[in-house]
Amino acid sequence: MKYFFKLLRLILGPFMLAHEQMTKPKGLLRSASDQARVDAECGQLSLYQFSTCPFCIKVRQEMRRLSLKVEQRDAQHSTENRQALLTQGGSSKVPCLKITDDDSNTRWLYGSREIIAYLQQRFAVAN
Repeated sequence: MKYFFKLLRLILGPFMLAHEQMTKPKGLLRSASDQARVDAECGQLSLYQFSTCPFCIKVRQEMRRLSLKVEQRDAQHSTENRQALLTQGGSSKVPCLKITDDDSNTRWLYGSREIIAYLQQRFAVAN
């Protein structure tokens, strides 16, 4: 079963990535000072992800929508990133957002819905 999903991802992956590129949302426009503040806050975030995971694609699209420059770490091909995700976060499940606060405390947030809700709550501009 494991190999079936690997084969499926291998076949469908390029189509999923092409679709992601063709449907890139327009980013949120902020003033230069507001965007600089958001960029600085995004320095405390890292997204552990697989490039062809549909849930990871969903999170990346929302990051584009919110104009967020979050470091993306490949947990599929990087043994180091996958190991950090497992040992520090507690699970190798993706997507996972690593959140480090100003006091260097780290929180690991799993699941696309939870990550998107967090990003929207923290970075969306109130209308």
